[in-house]
Amino acid sequence: MKSLIIPVTIFALLATSCVSKKKFVALETKYTDTKGNLQKTTLEKDALAAKFATIERRVETYNQKINSLKSDNVTLEKENSLKLDMVGNTAVISKETRLLMNKTLAKVDASKLAGAKNLKDSLNLAVAYNLKQSIDISDLENSDDVNINIEQTVVMISVSDKLLFNTASYQVKRGAYKLIAKLAAVIKSEPSMDVMIEGHTDSRTISNAVVQDNWDLSVKRATSIVRLLEKKYNVAGSRLIASGRGSTMPLVDNSSSDNRRKNRRTRIVILPNLDKFFAILAGETELKK
Repeated sequence: MKSLIIPVTIFALLATSCVSKKKFVALETKYTDTKGNLQKTTLEKDALAAKFATIERRVETYNQKINSLKSDNVTLEKENSLKLDMVGNTAVISKETRLLMNKTLAKVDASKLAGAKNLKDSLNLAVAYNLKQSIDISDLENSDDVNINIEQTVVMISVSDKLLFNTASYQVKRGAYKLIAKLAAVIKSEPSMDVMIEGHTDSRTISNAVVQDNWDLSVKRATSIVRLLEKKYNVAGSRLIASGRGSTMPLVDNSSSDNRRKNRRTRIVILPNLDKFFAILAGETELKK
């Protein structure tokens, strides 16, 4: 009997040992799988966090753009409320612009105001009044070689060729810088005006290594003045126009050397930008409130 009990006991112990090992292996496998799943979940969480952060940045960028567009829209609405438009040949202005124009016209001489027959005449009077009030041309009137003419809303300053350039050259003389500085001061004194620089020549033909003809010379001269105004005297380039007229617009016929001298000139045309003009008036009105 004893001999039978001992093998049975050994078998039971072995059986118990085998079951425990299987459970251990199963638990170890489950632990390994759980650990792997946890790592995978952590990586997925980090990836989602990164994506979320990217989305948040995009949302912030979009919000900034939306706020910027809202600001631009407010600015455009304000500008449009003062904008002058043309329908065919008829000027159309907003109620706000008309009110600003009427405030200016109230300061205009009554005899001149009586001659205004339509909206265009009234606009011309308003802009001309502002132009004469804000632009000081006294420093430019002391030379026989500088001719100034104001016609309604346009100031035309004609400068003799000999003051600005050597014969057949488009390099501005150093001695002309003082005059151009005065021109720049005039231009900068009235920001509602744009400026066209016109080059004019006489009828004699020209052709050399750097200048093809009178058209080329007149454009190069106008461009030289524009560059100086912008780069040396800080006039905004957006306000400047370089124009070459060649010999097509003579003041007098080219039959004599004296006449040809008169035709060789640079003309500075100060032009009204009506939208800018009324926008500036609106700004001045707000500052006075």
